[in-house]
Amino acid sequence: MIAAAFAYFNYKFSEYKFIDFKKWVFYEQSDIFIPKDDKYIIVFYSSREPNTMEQLAKIDLNTHILAIDYYNKVRKNSHNTTFLRSGTTTSLAFIQRFNIYNSPSIFFIKRYKDSLYKQDSMIRKLDNLEELSKRIKEL
Repeated sequence: MIAAAFAYFNYKFSEYKFIDFKKWVFYEQSDIFIPKDDKYIIVFYSSREPNTMEQLAKIDLNTHILAIDYYNKVRKNSHNTTFLRSGTTTSLAFIQRFNIYNSPSIFFIKRYKDSLYKQDSMIRKLDNLEELSKRIKEL
């Protein structure tokens, strides 16, 4: 029984992915993003969907949001949301690493060590961003 529980825990732990912000460079406006908080909400979204960036800028949650745009548009950060963009190589690696198939998608990360963060939730698709604060409370 103990061996089965250990094996299951190891399987579940290995299911979640890591992101190292020293190796994958993201930009906020023209500066390189350097994480400061221990936990973040990652929202992968498309700026071509109407009012998406405005909705993300208005969301006020206890955990800071890192909003990663598929189209890499530059956007000024808001109080609780940091808008990130990256080069093509980083964008493709991010999408592939986390198996992102939908936009907007959301998941949590938490600091593992220094600039290394570990995925801390399943990746979920949101039907629309207006549901974000409601869905976060459910998770």
